[in-house]
Amino acid sequence: MLRRPLGKTGITVSAIGLGCMGMSEFYGPGNDQQSLETLATALDQGIDFLDTADMYGLGHNEELLGRFLKGRRERVVLATKFGIVRNRDNPAARRIDNSPQYIRQACDASLRRLGIDTIDLYYIHRRDRSVAVEDAVGAMVELVKAGKVRYLGLSEVTPQTLRRAHAVYPITAIQSEYSLWSREPEREMLATCRELGVTFVAYSPLGRAILTGAVKSEESFAPGDFRRTNPRFQGEALRKNLRLVEGLAEVAKKRGASSGQIALAWLLSKNPDVVPIPGTKRPRYVSENAAAAAIRLSSEEISALDGLFDPAAVAGDRYAPDRMGNIEKA
Repeated sequence: MLRRPLGKTGITVSAIGLGCMGMSEFYGPGNDQQSLETLATALDQGIDFLDTADMYGLGHNEELLGRFLKGRRERVVLATKFGIVRNRDNPAARRIDNSPQYIRQACDASLRRLGIDTIDLYYIHRRDRSVAVEDAVGAMVELVKAGKVRYLGLSEVTPQTLRRAHAVYPITAIQSEYSLWSREPEREMLATCRELGVTFVAYSPLGRAILTGAVKSEESFAPGDFRRTNPRFQGEALRKNLRLVEGLAEVAKKRGASSGQIALAWLLSKNPDVVPIPGTKRPRYVSENAAAAAIRLSSEEISALDGLFDPAAVAGDRYAPDRMGNIEKA
């Protein structure tokens, strides 16, 4: 497995990580035993960068990772997040909290669920605009000093917020959505990360599975799958986007690879400092994703895919309006 630096920490992580969210929620029912097998397969394939958050499955995802980490802690670089607060009586309801008091409480709760002493990479999941980012990062620095956290990250923020945070304490990673059909980071964030020595971690690098070719229609989703409420997966927008995926499938066929592998190879070949974290619940898909690290695309192939997935050609927002409101925009 290809490896890439994690910020300026001096350590490296697998060039392809594993997003664990779907093992607990949002993409239909999960299966803990299958998920544990998927995690073991990932480690066997050289994938050692695992990503979770306290809000995934209302804590279930961290507890699942805690079970897996027993006897394997030193083999894994573990990232988790705080900031999205959900109500167990109404899981769809949520608020954003970056207050120093909450940050301390959230960290301790995550450590308990994970069954570990130190979180490798701790992200602000979403920015709380009522709290100065300097104050939030300052509270996270106290966690570093206490030995509860090693490195700090931010998710879905602007380059300006990154600079403000980085002035308080070195930020190791920025996590945001980035894929062939979500290319907003190319405007400014990738360049800012390179300037500051910050690793960019790309979530949903397979476009929530549409780039794999697995999505054929709105009927592809199980009841409760959050993609049913996602504008890009609805009606005419979905039909337009599926036509782009047909072009990706043609490129993949020429290379003797799957569409998902080419989507990951595009990210890796185009960006030597980006680490995609595709999510899956199944061992066979984590093995398929891992193999993408060995595929090198030419500059001509990258340009062709850039043109095919011109941002103007992608229909629909990334999230429903209430969720888009929690994403910082420059």
